[in-house]
Amino acid sequence: MKCNEVFGAAQWVCAGAYAHKTAVVPDPAGTPHFPVLRSRFTAGAQVKKATLRVLGLGFFHCYINGQRVSEDQFLPLNTDFEPRDNYPTQEVLTGHRVYVPEYDVTGLLCAGENVLALHFGGGWYTFNDAGDWADLSDGGDWFTDPTSRFGDPKAIFRLVIEDESGVHEAFSSTADRIGASFVSTYHFTHQENQDYTGWDDACLGGGFDDSSWSFAVPAREPDTDYLFTDCPADRFEPLAPAVCLLREGDTACYDAGKNASQLPVLRITAPAGEKVTVLFSEERTPEGRPIWTGGISENDRRFGWNQSFTVISDGKERIVQPAFTWFGFRYFSVTGAAEVLGTRMTHTAVAVTAEFECDNEDLNWLFKAFVNTQLSNMHAGIPSDCPHIERRGYTGDGQLICHAAMDILDARAFYEKWIADIGDCQDTLTGHVQYTAPYTRCGGGPGGWGCAIVEVPWQFYLHYGDIAPAARLYPQMLRYFDFLEAHSENGLVTSDKAGQWCLGDWCTPIQVALPAPFVNNYFYIRSLQRVIEIAKLTGREADIPMLEERIARRRAAVKAAYFNTWDSNFIGGLQGANAFALDMGVGDGRTLANMVEYYTADGCYDTGIFGTEIVTRVLFERGESELAAKLMTSRKANSYAGMRDAGATTLWEYWPAGNHVRSLNHPMFGAVAACLFDWLLGIQGTPGYTSLRIAPVLPEELQFARGKRVLPAGEVRVAWQKKEGTAEFTVTVPQGVPAVLVYGGAEHPLTAGENRISLPL
Repeated sequence: MKCNEVFGAAQWVCAGAYAHKTAVVPDPAGTPHFPVLRSRFTAGAQVKKATLRVLGLGFFHCYINGQRVSEDQFLPLNTDFEPRDNYPTQEVLTGHRVYVPEYDVTGLLCAGENVLALHFGGGWYTFNDAGDWADLSDGGDWFTDPTSRFGDPKAIFRLVIEDESGVHEAFSSTADRIGASFVSTYHFTHQENQDYTGWDDACLGGGFDDSSWSFAVPAREPDTDYLFTDCPADRFEPLAPAVCLLREGDTACYDAGKNASQLPVLRITAPAGEKVTVLFSEERTPEGRPIWTGGISENDRRFGWNQSFTVISDGKERIVQPAFTWFGFRYFSVTGAAEVLGTRMTHTAVAVTAEFECDNEDLNWLFKAFVNTQLSNMHAGIPSDCPHIERRGYTGDGQLICHAAMDILDARAFYEKWIADIGDCQDTLTGHVQYTAPYTRCGGGPGGWGCAIVEVPWQFYLHYGDIAPAARLYPQMLRYFDFLEAHSENGLVTSDKAGQWCLGDWCTPIQVALPAPFVNNYFYIRSLQRVIEIAKLTGREADIPMLEERIARRRAAVKAAYFNTWDSNFIGGLQGANAFALDMGVGDGRTLANMVEYYTADGCYDTGIFGTEIVTRVLFERGESELAAKLMTSRKANSYAGMRDAGATTLWEYWPAGNHVRSLNHPMFGAVAACLFDWLLGIQGTPGYTSLRIAPVLPEELQFARGKRVLPAGEVRVAWQKKEGTAEFTVTVPQGVPAVLVYGGAEHPLTAGENRISLPL
């Protein structure tokens, strides 16, 4: 839809002249960067219905008569908002959209004059991502590079009121007033600074004299599609306590209890003009100080990532928290006169619908850590890589963990929205699919990243039984395949766009040993296989011979380049190479045996983000569940237990004994959490789970396991326990779903409701 179809006669407005798209124009003196817009309108005594459509770019808060219209946070959802000079690629992306929030505000209106106040600030739309994302050398000024951000802060709204006099509307216009807010400076990924000097909370409601404020001025209308979505916004979890670790002078250091995407909540009691400073970190010194910048090692800065929040007091007691950003931390320090009330975790409002528990605490930790990590990386409608450093919707990370996320979370609307983002970020000129969706400056590779355009819609179909997103993107999938063909030599994907990264696997404990073309061909072959199935489901069978020919040619190229005929290994079996090969349909009868021998001797993962999931799943799929479980429960340093033993509450970007230390809140290695449900509980089925096959494996490592998932048809529960030579199963099946229990080579029919079955071990 076009703007006028959604907003009618409303105008896009802003506070003044900012940096334009093609040139930096100095701001007029006194122009607020994070303004509050006030608009007056009238309503009758009997308001029957009032519907508000409102947008602020970047993030915004909206009030009517001093009350927030919703608990939604960090709106609008992150998209590729409109065309821009896409630094550094100069590509022409497929689509641009913005999602319009709509609210029923009937209960907020009063008879007579009302005031709508819109506080709009920073966010993805105004964010400058052109420079080093860990560097604040620009002083947090997001008006520095017009090619790397979308545009200027601006707002628009349309309010439709039905009362005793009929239907009438209120709109944003140049008659509205705009003044400065308490947000003084801001950098989306690093800092928010608030100055309450001269701030009056009354400006958000009625009874405030705004005659000294400037009139709003017209703003450039974004060139985009205006849409609606049921993808949820972010919400806050209840306030959680923080424990004081030590006090030194006017500085106190705290432990929030877990590493997460969260905000501090403070009661400010400082005298007027005094500053309160909060610094955040994922780690702390032995004494309890957050590791922010400098200190005990050269990696200290990497634990704090320069995240800070400051408040200048106006002398009034206030409850404060950041308004337009979140932080990724466990530990924080507060300097100045403030009381810490606690922290609030924030993430996209998706429910955790799965449960898992067994007698191995490392697996229990893995489940909980994945949930905490994944939620910490769901913001503004995208799955991010980390909640602090980059916050980007990497297509590599996202396609890797979407299976586990769909298993565990109520994430259908969330992923339907992100699939559209992936489609939007394809280059119309070459077919290239970006490393992030929506596009921001980043790095990745042509297989494990771009093939998200196939994998995420495919997993969406398997989980929800809905082929429509995959059908819509089918032509773009073929276009991307043509891009991979054009960037190949001798049947191997060898390059990406000029000047861009061409990664294969990533984050291995030591230097990546797998050649990128080997990994890229793996993802290409897997995607070709997926698209053959999509073609069958959508009436495109005529494409199948071409797709099958490409698979055969690519398999032959992989085998010719990387297979050792004398021992049946691929690349010496290092870093999961044999698992990659088996999963793409190459190798011979000894390749699996080599893989089993290698990991039995090694006893832990030597793999990167992709190889870890592939090794684990391939072992389960090929009947090697004992070894798969041993790797998942390994007590060696490069293991999930290694993270747990180090006190982690989230999954790390690198293995504990690896050669890198970076983010301690990255969901990538959590992809194996899907195996808890697919294999240890054995919840398998047809697409959309219209029928169920409960086929749990009972490894020697475990004595019991139990859990649940919520499927489209309802809740399924599985529990098993080893007891005196028998395996006791309790399986609860949704009504109307045919189901069998598969164990010991036999199928046992299940009925709706609870089923109890005892079978010999």
